[in-house]
Amino acid sequence: MKNNFLGGSSNNSNSSNNNSRGKKPKFNILWMYAIIMAVILGIYWSNDVSTSRDVSWTKFKEYVATGGVDSVVVYSNKQEANAFLKDSLANIMFKDNKRSQQHSAPYISTQIPSNEKFDEFIDTLNTTGAYNGPVRYATASDISNWIWGFGPILLLILFWFWMTRRMAGGTGGGGIFSVGKSKAKLFDKNDKTKVTFTDVAGLAEAKTEVAEIVDFLKNPQRYTNLGGKIPKGALLVGPPGTGKTLLAKAVAGEADVPFFSLSGSDFVEMFVGVGASRVRDLFKQAKDKAPCIIFIDEIDAVGRARGKNPNMGGNDERESTLNQLLTEMDGFGTNSGIIILAATNRVDILDKALLRAGRFDRQIYVDLPELNDRKEIFQVHLRGVKTDGSVDLDMLSRQTPGFSGADIANVCNEAALIAARNNKVAVQKQDFNNAIDRIIGGLEKRSKVMTDEERNSIAVHEAGHATVSWHLKYGDPLVKVTIVPRGKALGAAWYMPEERQITPRQALLDKICSLMAGRVAEEMFLGIIDTGALNDLERATKIAYAMVTYYGMSEELPNVSYYDSSENYGFTKPYSEERAERIDKEVQAIIDQEYKRAREILETYIEGHHALAKLLLEREVIYTEDAEKIFGKRKWTSRLDILDEQNNQNNSNENTSVALPAGSQSSNDEQQNDSSDDDNQDIQPPVFNPEGSEEE
Repeated sequence: MKNNFLGGSSNNSNSSNNNSRGKKPKFNILWMYAIIMAVILGIYWSNDVSTSRDVSWTKFKEYVATGGVDSVVVYSNKQEANAFLKDSLANIMFKDNKRSQQHSAPYISTQIPSNEKFDEFIDTLNTTGAYNGPVRYATASDISNWIWGFGPILLLILFWFWMTRRMAGGTGGGGIFSVGKSKAKLFDKNDKTKVTFTDVAGLAEAKTEVAEIVDFLKNPQRYTNLGGKIPKGALLVGPPGTGKTLLAKAVAGEADVPFFSLSGSDFVEMFVGVGASRVRDLFKQAKDKAPCIIFIDEIDAVGRARGKNPNMGGNDERESTLNQLLTEMDGFGTNSGIIILAATNRVDILDKALLRAGRFDRQIYVDLPELNDRKEIFQVHLRGVKTDGSVDLDMLSRQTPGFSGADIANVCNEAALIAARNNKVAVQKQDFNNAIDRIIGGLEKRSKVMTDEERNSIAVHEAGHATVSWHLKYGDPLVKVTIVPRGKALGAAWYMPEERQITPRQALLDKICSLMAGRVAEEMFLGIIDTGALNDLERATKIAYAMVTYYGMSEELPNVSYYDSSENYGFTKPYSEERAERIDKEVQAIIDQEYKRAREILETYIEGHHALAKLLLEREVIYTEDAEKIFGKRKWTSRLDILDEQNNQNNSNENTSVALPAGSQSSNDEQQNDSSDDDNQDIQPPVFNPEGSEEE
């Protein structure tokens, strides 16, 4: 191990040295500013007027004749003469200038009438002996005139050079002519950051699908000898954060082949034809590296259905890019060893030509993780987290229904931050509970000012939810109830929803009943109703409408569904106005019936409700154990309890497989990222899907 590590380090150092030698220094705009400042300072110091003075021709002759001058320099081309002064005269003329001492020879300057006149003047002084110093003739070089003449041209050249480098940097380093080159990043078999299937927790079915692609790349002859063709593409479809990109990287790591990775937006450019050119260049590079994998993340950026947004008859750059992509995917030879992987969470907007067999032969659905998958994901993300023995992975997995892999990673990170904030040496169970509450409900707002009347109303409301839900067959097991404001909610009740594949009608009715319990409790025990039940009413109404219009669960309108998975209804309703009135009446009847049932349950357990509300006012937060002390054990057995028994049997006999009852494993349709009942008018409404479920 030590030798391998040292060898890897030396290789890295050598490669880094080679890279550093090959790199050229990049031009920086600050260089141009530094050059300009240096030139300005040079002009200033070369033409320092602080130790020189312009005088008239008469004064100049007077100073020279009186013997105050050491030497004279005549610039013939400028008809200018400079006389360098002796210390005696210099001290008189520059007595107030402190910088005069920095220059050895202060001088005076004048414009001479002509060179002949100056020669006559010097000859006269030599004859009389008034001045016998040296006289030197020179040619002046005016650097300031040169800068003003050629400086703008130099600045234009520097600006052009800078713009050229900027264009080269924005197009991959090859100048403007490389704008059509592919921006894909290549990860080859020598790359050290290799991801394999062991790094991907859960996703057992999806890994089984892509494992066959890996086998295609490793042993192509095994399939081609029998006449089989290697699939050209696989599309990973699923909600955000479920691990589609990670799964694609694992395929490349397992197959040990070059992996081209890029995003769909990398093809889109403001220049016409650039996207199509990049597609051609990408597949050209892929053919040189075959067998290989091309992974296009967020392919909906370039694969959107054509013709939906006509561009006034003009050429649509996105459509031309898609056309080129379609041609390349169905254009390279069979069994060439190039497999396209793509990921999107908006498969419904993709072009049908892109999804046909021969391009994307398979669609692999990467769903939200189920209970066992979430446990595996927690194990992966807890590898680098210091925890103590109080952390229960089974309980954490059950408390996070509907969480994606990215959400679970966020829970682990948030729990570590909370523990560090409290100066703990290890992350404990309570830190994870606080992290889940923080992500679901938001930050606690204990500083929010509420009157005693508001606190009492919230306590009665939340106690109503907890009381009714505790005594319903399909009521979700209670985790905790709080009247502490959190996020946008003034109070909340956390439940542990059961994960179901199919939701029975009675479970939906029980859900409506528990939602209406808060409003019923306010009306029964306070004699008033308030706006705090808005979210409850909204969710209950949506469930009732879904029962009538989607699932055909209405007694008056049975076995009729107006759900359209293609969403092509537009602005027209699929039923008449008379049918709409019957739907409204049926929805109102369902809600009235469950409102009445919630009232009957509260009347039966009125003492338990009051005890629960009083305990909430005293402690602000109560848990399952507190509800059990008041109401006793729940009458109805939870599916989670059944699952516990089966897990215990599996642990006692690993070789025995236990058949789970229908619905014990979930597709997370009915689960919410927020498993709480939030009472606030700003809470977002639930969204329904065709499986008969509710997402909050």
